[in-house]
Amino acid sequence: MEVLGATPTRNLALELARVTEAAAMMAGRFMGRGDKEGADQAAVNAMRLILSTVDMSGVIVIGEGEKDRAPMLYNGEKVGNGSKPDVDVAVDPIDGTRPLAYGRSNSLATVALAPRGTMFDPGPFLYMNKIAVGPEAHGKINIEKSITENLNAIAKAKGKTVEDLTTIVLDRPRHDDMIAEIRKAGARIRQIPDGDVAAALMTAMPDSGVDVLIGIGGTPEGVLAACALRAMGGEIQGKLFARDDDELRRGREAGYDFDKVLTMSDLVSSEDVFFAATGITDGELLKGVRYYGNRITTDTLVVRGLTGTVRQINATHTVDKLDNLSSVHY
Repeated sequence: MEVLGATPTRNLALELARVTEAAAMMAGRFMGRGDKEGADQAAVNAMRLILSTVDMSGVIVIGEGEKDRAPMLYNGEKVGNGSKPDVDVAVDPIDGTRPLAYGRSNSLATVALAPRGTMFDPGPFLYMNKIAVGPEAHGKINIEKSITENLNAIAKAKGKTVEDLTTIVLDRPRHDDMIAEIRKAGARIRQIPDGDVAAALMTAMPDSGVDVLIGIGGTPEGVLAACALRAMGGEIQGKLFARDDDELRRGREAGYDFDKVLTMSDLVSSEDVFFAATGITDGELLKGVRYYGNRITTDTLVVRGLTGTVRQINATHTVDKLDNLSSVHY
């Protein structure tokens, strides 16, 4: 990648829009059909096909898992056509497979790029405690402080009372104590079944009605969200979360520090990041895929870190022309 201050790097985010659009169009066919595996495989097939055409030499850092469990888009897989630049790649072909499978909201196809060696690699440790906010509360959060202290700081930064704030939390038993504290502090709560990439991004969207994401979710999703929030002016902090003593022991033996606060710079250390997300099902962030016989429409968020540019792309795709060019059928 070119150094900051030189000629701006090529805007790969626009290439990524093609990647997430393809994944969303394939996965959207599975909405409500109860087939999480089929939907995920369709999204992976489409995403991998389009990634292979992008002018880059990419390595999957955040992917579908280890090679023996994920034949495509596995951690360590090389993607792109092999030309420069050298990049780390994070993919989540479907953020929210369960909402998609059961026809619920806020399912996305997402992908992010950053210069080689700048993305945090969580290895096999899939969970982290995190807090994410939009631009107005940037620099005001501290994951080592209590939820109440953070809510007070966020409210002050946004010129609100705590009672005005809306928190978004994954609906999991592990969050019962957190939810009790949020309620005691007086903030409103939205509990969601899945999809904390979308939830983190909503904190940076003024019209979403969401002020802060709190709770334990996916580490891969945290890295993806960090790539977007760097450009959108928001902030995310996290700490790796061990599900049991054995995982904690294995993590420490592998050199992971479960007490370390992972700042946005730890999760992705370069400003030269690119992020794209396409709606699969309808949500507050993006509209879902629409099918009209020979036409498909998509709604995509495209973010470039160096310029802080956030684009929303509403696209119409012609099915028979795509089928003439592609090995997958949309």
